[in-house]
Amino acid sequence: MKKLTLIGSFLILGLTLAFAQAPPGKGGKQLNAGLGFSNWGVPVYVGADFGVHKDITIGPKLSYRNYRYRALGADWDQSLIVLAFNGNYHFNTLFNMPSEWNFYAGLTLGYYIWSDLDDYPDARGSGIGLDAQIGGRYFFSDKFGVNLEFGGGTGAGGSFGITIKL
Repeated sequence: MKKLTLIGSFLILGLTLAFAQAPPGKGGKQLNAGLGFSNWGVPVYVGADFGVHKDITIGPKLSYRNYRYRALGADWDQSLIVLAFNGNYHFNTLFNMPSEWNFYAGLTLGYYIWSDLDDYPDARGSGIGLDAQIGGRYFFSDKFGVNLEFGGGTGAGGSFGITIKL
């Protein structure tokens, strides 16, 4: 019985390593899409990651959100479009993590296009912003996973969605 358990354990370990999913690695590509959470509406985002090193990815990200609120006795409508580029370091190798998991942190540099009414006292101007993020992914298969990310700065407070490896 012990031999059967040992053989089964090695078989499961071997299959897990054979279908290593994360991070994408050098030359790997993946698409990300989902919803965000913030104090100013619900962002919708889409992005891509390109592996430039076994532990480093870079890629573009586009997000949009709209927020309606009442202040100073009037209704206000604000929207934000973010055109950004991010870089992330993936900690899988460093932490010797299981292949289904992906843990990362990095920076995002973007151009933020705010549309506020000019006479609103807290109106924001468009411009360049820098965000930091920390996140993780769990892959259900070699191509499909879910992601959760937290960040600060000018963009969303965080996001959750899907990841598809290409």
